[in-house]
Amino acid sequence: MPRILVTGASGFVGQALCRRLIADGHTVAASVRSTESASALPSGIAASFTHLLSPETDWSQALYGVDVVVHLAARVHVMHDTAEDPLSEFRHVNVEGTRRLADSALASGVKRFVFLSTIGVNGNGTAPGKPFIEQDEPAPHNDYSRSKLEAEEMLRKLTAGSAMELVILRAPLVYGPANPGNALLLFRAVQSRRPLPLASVRNWRSLIYLGNLTDAIALCCTDSRAAGEMYLVSDGEDVSTPELIRRIAAAFGIPARLIPFPPALMSFAAAVLGKRAAADRLLGSLTVNSSKIGRDLSWHPPFTMQQGLADTAQWFLKKKGRM
Repeated sequence: MPRILVTGASGFVGQALCRRLIADGHTVAASVRSTESASALPSGIAASFTHLLSPETDWSQALYGVDVVVHLAARVHVMHDTAEDPLSEFRHVNVEGTRRLADSALASGVKRFVFLSTIGVNGNGTAPGKPFIEQDEPAPHNDYSRSKLEAEEMLRKLTAGSAMELVILRAPLVYGPANPGNALLLFRAVQSRRPLPLASVRNWRSLIYLGNLTDAIALCCTDSRAAGEMYLVSDGEDVSTPELIRRIAAAFGIPARLIPFPPALMSFAAAVLGKRAAADRLLGSLTVNSSKIGRDLSWHPPFTMQQGLADTAQWFLKKKGRM
């Protein structure tokens, strides 16, 4: 079994992936920024302290004896970025920091490099009946997705003709236990039973449950057919925002409280209040065709969306009970 290094191992996806890889029998190493981050790791993982992801990071200890690198660490998109030049900061970490890791991995004899990117590389939305596919021309819509595209392009050039295989995964919104960010806000809103003015929304969204994402990543670590490929991944079930709210409510065992309101007025109000991006996620469509990974690797999501939502709701209620 290969020895696998996971960067960003103490994060939302990283912790779940480490647990999955250990369960599969792999030897797992993790790069973390602090002893506090190391304490969040599952037992049985060798932690290396690499501090910040940057062009100066020393990866020699973390990469010792490693066969596969799964690169999850990144400077992620934030709603209110305080950096004077956000794109430069994203590039410093997500492009040049990744370059340093990939260069070090090549020098250390790593056989495969699995890079978690974002569906934002494809764009910010899709037309009805036209989901994103791997062959689409990239159309990154913000500094974060632009930096991830540049990292993808850099990795392709760096690994071309080398002994290190590259696999890229682009994921839409990820949800699951310990979920940070936008998905958690929606679960909180539904569980509070407050009326949500989203009954009139007619859109389609692709999501991916944490267990499905880690399953796809784990497969891409070892399947020889994944070498050199890029895959879009999702749960394989597209839902409207009202339907997603109904499913979350069902996972909580409560009725959904949806009221009608004109989406155009909601979009206008959001623009006036500077909340256009948040409104786009609730009102717009973004769908993904993940059939390529199914054809190439015979991968199909092991969990249904409802199973993923139920797992997340259960975690949410336990967390709320501890507060």
